[in-house]
Amino acid sequence: MREIVDGTLWIGNARDARNLAGLAAAEITAVVDLADNERPAALAPGTTYLRFPLSDDGNNSPALLECCIAILAELLRCDGQRLLVACSAGMSRSPAMTAAALHRLGRGSLDECLEAVVRNAPRDVSPSLWNAIVEIA
Repeated sequence: MREIVDGTLWIGNARDARNLAGLAAAEITAVVDLADNERPAALAPGTTYLRFPLSDDGNNSPALLECCIAILAELLRCDGQRLLVACSAGMSRSPAMTAAALHRLGRGSLDECLEAVVRNAPRDVSPSLWNAIVEIA
């Protein structure tokens, strides 16, 4: 799990999203799970859990992508929210959708936001997914 915005936003993988001790240590209050091939997480009571099963192959509906971006942006606007965005490996869907939400909040262009999110970290953003995000952002 990597902190992206101090005390507000983290990106991780499916294991991070299911690690109750790690979530508690980071005081995560909300998890947005983007993995389409993982079982839903069972989290501690009081933790907000939203699941948008996205695929990396570009076969996601634009409406689902738009809804996910809007929800992520709204969660980031909430005071006191500590958000983890996770997908299977934490290298494609979570950074791409997080970048789109940050862009939606006016934190830079899509490319600038993606670069900020993946800086100094392993990444493998699916071109198909990224192109679909670019079309709706």
